Amino acid sequence: MKGKLYGVGVGPGDPELLTLKAARILREADVVAVPDKGSGEKTALNIVRAHVEGKPLLSCPTPMVRDKALLDGCYTEIADRICALLDEGKTVAFITLGDPTVYSTYLYVHKKVAARGYETALIPGVPSFCAVAARLGTSLCEGGERLLIVPGSYEGLEDCLNFPANYVFMKSGKSLPALRDKLAQHGLLDKAELVSNCGMEGERVCRDLKELGDGEGYFSVVLVKAGEES
Repeated sequence: MKGKLYGVGVGPGDPELLTLKAARILREADVVAVPDKGSGEKTALNIVRAHVEGKPLLSCPTPMVRDKALLDGCYTEIADRICALLDEGKTVAFITLGDPTVYSTYLYVHKKVAARGYETALIPGVPSFCAVAARLGTSLCEGGERLLIVPGSYEGLEDCLNFPANYVFMKSGKSLPALRDKLAQHGLLDKAELVSNCGMEGERVCRDLKELGDGEGYFSVVLVKAGEES
């Protein structure tokens, strides 16, 4: 009998935000697949260490580049290695920050494995923007407000900011200067707040983006409460 692949969302950083189901899947898994961005940091693994002690780990290199052909080759190679384990009847849990359905690199691997006919499942996790709103002590949206979630590196900010909604800009670190300029042009800078490394070591809360330098860490989320209920 072939094994099963789980994509496990481990939340934004605080180990206490790992769900009970995610913890159970990790304890029951034969192998834990760990994303490796090449920086030496194992953020997702650090969150779940207490649940995977002694288990075999499968390192999954996913370099931070924009070369789609190169990335697709990496995803295919990871899928090959996971499928080999599944063929041995092993259960594999691939850990991913936040939720596996929200801008997750893991989904590219998931689709490849599922397309080959293997059994797969997604285990939801607490998204970073939900943790950020909670840390700021505010809501994401109320009443009839709409919420627009955008990757911070998205180049078409103008069309987003012309859409009436509250905004979440994920992974905004290096893109912060351009984002801040656009928010100022649209009269939204005073409604923007930022949390970087939410729930992790080095967490930073900024309620006035004018106080920030030209860049924050990769795990930076900007929340803009522009809705009528704000």
